[in-house]
Amino acid sequence: MPKDNKTKKKFYKRWWFWVLVVIAVIVIISASNSSNGGNDSSSSKDKTSKTAKSNNDSGNNNSGKKVSTEYNNAYETAKTYMSTQGMSKKGLYDQLTADTGEKFKPEAATYAVNKFSEDDYKKAAVKSAKTYSKDMHLSASDVYSQLTSDSGEKYTPDEAKYAINKLHLGNVDTSNSDNQADTNDTDTSGN
Repeated sequence: MPKDNKTKKKFYKRWWFWVLVVIAVIVIISASNSSNGGNDSSSSKDKTSKTAKSNNDSGNNNSGKKVSTEYNNAYETAKTYMSTQGMSKKGLYDQLTADTGEKFKPEAATYAVNKFSEDDYKKAAVKSAKTYSKDMHLSASDVYSQLTSDSGEKYTPDEAKYAINKLHLGNVDTSNSDNQADTNDTDTSGN
């Protein structure tokens, strides 16, 4: 019997392999364009105007004076924390100034945390309380303790009570916790 002199082509020399490569490259390129917003010049202009507006909003303090880049960076970082996870004023300040955190100067962190309203911190407390209640199944008093604890979220007692009431978690006896939680009121006014 004669031997088959035909040798198999290596896979990378076959036509179907190169078709698959081209398809894979096209998929990767289109996926990266869609995640980056594409190359549309109008979307690029929209992004630029939004960035400029954001920078103008954070670039001036209440008296109309220009603030430093560090202050703006601290505020932008604080906005990210507030939008993604929500934090108490003290917790946010600690994160912005911590050596293991963002390492901003205390003055810049104070500027950033003071840009948020009392309502912003109450909304953040609700977000945190919802996580503790729904995801971790904590009782109302445990949620309160976690929210006001210095080793926890560091919210003020009023913010914690607001969150618990907003979520209808029940009544909490705060008579023992108020003394401990009052230590959470930290002077971040920069004085």
